[in-house]
Amino acid sequence: MATNSSNLTSQLADLRSAFDYIDSDKSGTIEWAELYDVVKHCDPLLPLREDEARDFFNKMNKSGNQRVSFDEFSSFLSKYIPSIGTPPPVSSPKPLPENVDTSAIPNLTNWIQCEEFPNPIQKNPIQFHSKNFVSNQERVKEAEILDGAPNFTPKQFVRAGPRQTILFDSSKVKAAIITCGGLCPGLNTVIRELVFCLTYTYKVNEIFGIQYGYRGFYAYDMIKLTPKSVNGIHNKGGTILGSSRGGFNIKKIVDSIEKHQIDQLYIIGGDGTHRGAQVIMEEVRRRKLKVTIGCIPKTIDNDFQLIDRSFGFLTSVDEAQNAIKSAKVEAEGAVNGIGLVKLMGRQSGFIATLASLASRDVDYCLIPEIPFTLVSLLRHIKRSLRDKGHVVIVVAEGAGSHLLESTGQKDLSGNPILPDIGKFLKTEIGKFFAQEKMEVSVKYIDPTYMIRSIPPNAYDSIYCSVLAHNAVHGAMAGYTGFTVGLINNHYVYLPIHVLTTQPSLIDPQGKTWWRLMEYTRQPDFSNISNIFIALAEAVEKELQKERAPVAEEEKSEFD
Repeated sequence: MATNSSNLTSQLADLRSAFDYIDSDKSGTIEWAELYDVVKHCDPLLPLREDEARDFFNKMNKSGNQRVSFDEFSSFLSKYIPSIGTPPPVSSPKPLPENVDTSAIPNLTNWIQCEEFPNPIQKNPIQFHSKNFVSNQERVKEAEILDGAPNFTPKQFVRAGPRQTILFDSSKVKAAIITCGGLCPGLNTVIRELVFCLTYTYKVNEIFGIQYGYRGFYAYDMIKLTPKSVNGIHNKGGTILGSSRGGFNIKKIVDSIEKHQIDQLYIIGGDGTHRGAQVIMEEVRRRKLKVTIGCIPKTIDNDFQLIDRSFGFLTSVDEAQNAIKSAKVEAEGAVNGIGLVKLMGRQSGFIATLASLASRDVDYCLIPEIPFTLVSLLRHIKRSLRDKGHVVIVVAEGAGSHLLESTGQKDLSGNPILPDIGKFLKTEIGKFFAQEKMEVSVKYIDPTYMIRSIPPNAYDSIYCSVLAHNAVHGAMAGYTGFTVGLINNHYVYLPIHVLTTQPSLIDPQGKTWWRLMEYTRQPDFSNISNIFIALAEAVEKELQKERAPVAEEEKSEFD
């Protein structure tokens, strides 16, 4: 916990930054007109006249000069700042270490000798063209826009696609498919496309589904999958294989792989599932088995780093619009109505941010990467209600974690079980406006399970298909311990460990977040922003003091 001394030092530094911002001519002092402009920008609805601003300014100006120094500014304003509070630092995305080789994907040939076979795609000249083959040497660069540094080298990734030669006699392959973790739009589409590609492109005759996640290897019977049995599942939400968290027992899992003579295992899941897949690959390698482990990344939060997006994400953003529209209708239909929507986003606020950007109806978007102080948020809500009579708030499930007590509990995947930030905000909003003696109506909507369980939209459906097909191409080529994704709009293979080192985050200084702030006109809730809020608060308090006697006199005239 920070000491009072360190808090004071930090506060003074923030005050200095705020002062320097107001001091546009860099003279080291500010005049009342500059202060007036900043206060009106922070709170356009504050009924502050220029003569009142000059009077307020003179209260700071103890020296009698026409301009205020930093010492006078900080001395006057610091008494208002504790009521605002100080949020923790923002969470910024971190780049991968330079020494990580993103193109070093394990291959079966690293530990066993493998015979090469011609790709059976070549035997279908009606549907195939030789240019569709991809060389093992082809690479995709991480960024097309380089940062200009002389020693900057963009990371490279193995390009996905069918190889001219493969390491399996595909007609004899036995493949298995498994889904793990929470539901996400597109799971059934991925399963269907894996089955169709294995069957029709590579002539695989034995494909099995592992039921209910990793525990399905030893707790449930495998089910046979055929094009007929999966033909219509892409139109349904969820997964026909069932899913679960936990149940990871490496010995039982690999023993089952050996017992059932599985050659290729396709794993669909999030970061925890991928970490499990890495362990499976390492145990398979230790036993020197000819088994490939290929993954398709699934996270509704879109928090896998490096890849452009995960499947189901765009569908989730689409579906979140319905919840936001409902919140807007409810808010507009009540006196001082507040529509509060909680969306998915444990560590990353991608769904909340993009859904807010797309809706054009959101006033405040709260995400885990941008901490906020409760008092600051509540005061802004009050001003918005005063402006237009209603407010719509979107909050990601992991936002505001510094305001809540940890449950100390974890789910079966090892993820912390988060307190409900939506219910917390609803309660605190109610308390605040009760103290303000201001009538409000808060409608809280949590559409999480409605979003997770729907089928994918057209764009995600196509994306699922291409991911599944490329996973099969990679496994047939002997790649293992890999996952498939989209980088720079090109499909690539990545080593599993690269995707699981850290989550992808919204960049507080990035274009996406700044676009959102331009649209919502919400503050960034930083310490500097809070100082300006405190400045507007100070003006409002001082105005109330000045105007109170006048109000009493006016009242007596009508008695």
